[in-house]
Amino acid sequence: MITFKEQLYAWRSVIFALFLRELQSKFNDKFGLGWAFLEPFAFIFALSYLRGLVSGGDIHTIPIFIFMMIGMVGLQSLTVCLQSVSTSVRRNKPLYAFRQVQPISAVITAGFLEFSIKVIVVALLILAMYLMDTEVSIHDPLLLIGLFLLLWVFSISIGLMFAIAAAFVPEVDKIKSMLTRPLMFISCVFFSLQDLPDEFWPYLTWNPLVHFNELARYACFESYGQKGVSLSFLIEVTIASLFLSLSMYHITWKKVLSR
Repeated sequence: MITFKEQLYAWRSVIFALFLRELQSKFNDKFGLGWAFLEPFAFIFALSYLRGLVSGGDIHTIPIFIFMMIGMVGLQSLTVCLQSVSTSVRRNKPLYAFRQVQPISAVITAGFLEFSIKVIVVALLILAMYLMDTEVSIHDPLLLIGLFLLLWVFSISIGLMFAIAAAFVPEVDKIKSMLTRPLMFISCVFFSLQDLPDEFWPYLTWNPLVHFNELARYACFESYGQKGVSLSFLIEVTIASLFLSLSMYHITWKKVLSR
């Protein structure tokens, strides 16, 4: 009989091996991890310049670069993690011949890898702002960390749902691409919720990413405020998506292996 402790050790070894495999395949070019920093930095800088032409100064007491950085980090954290997790089950399918490897291990590995990369990217962005003499202020660091963890769990949960659905209906990947493309324009990345009249808020606040971006800006600058967004809504949506995704996995994981 294999004890529970031995099962945990085996699971940890599997996840660590999958992590090294994913890390090697993700950064096998000359740029390596540097590309994960250069791409969002260039995009944030370009959008900050364009937004500066529109508003001309700070956006509701937040410097433009920090405003755009929070929005882009939130957007990329969701979309990149969603893409990686949703394809992880199919990508590691040959390894399921080994009894120790299960689809949930691939999902956790993909999510943890993207989380680790984003932590490094955020640290490098903060260092870049310090070198550019940009004021870096965090009013509520615990709230900011909690928001990032909630977004990470939410992204993995949605990615797991798409991974399970794509195992039965491959066309779901096309639907996923269609759903993620408009997020750039409806997630308060380029603009603030306060820039719009109150009557338009219900058309945007159904999107959890709007709540994350606005609350993350409030966590950095208290003067920004938190009008129209709710932390409780973000927590409820995350718990509901996590419960639904784990329920779907528990019911279908054996069928996923046979697909």
